[in-house]
Amino acid sequence: MSKHGMILFGHGARDPRWAEPFERLAMKLRAMRSAPVALAFLELMTPDLPTAIEQLAADGCDAITVIPVFFGQGGHIRRDLPELLDRCRAIFPSVEINCATAVGEDDSVLDAVARYCVRQVG
Repeated sequence: MSKHGMILFGHGARDPRWAEPFERLAMKLRAMRSAPVALAFLELMTPDLPTAIEQLAADGCDAITVIPVFFGQGGHIRRDLPELLDRCRAIFPSVEINCATAVGEDDSVLDAVARYCVRQVG
């Protein structure tokens, strides 16, 4: 039976409080679905992407979707993430690893942000 995990992939920061919204998002997703949801970071925080994939694979996931929780698709998403995904696919050949576009590229996310902005000014 297939088990499909999800990894929320963020940039990372020196201040551990930066990760709090990502942790809250992961908790909301865990409440919505039965498959595992993990966090991973490009730099400055742990776990990194290979470690998160290893953890989900050990939990029985044979498919994983990486969701870049970035507002846009700058150099990290266009260049660094594809290289990192290729390395992970080589390390974990038995796991199907897919990647979504950056969340901020999705119109429904932009619509939600626009509604938030409008609420802030009444």
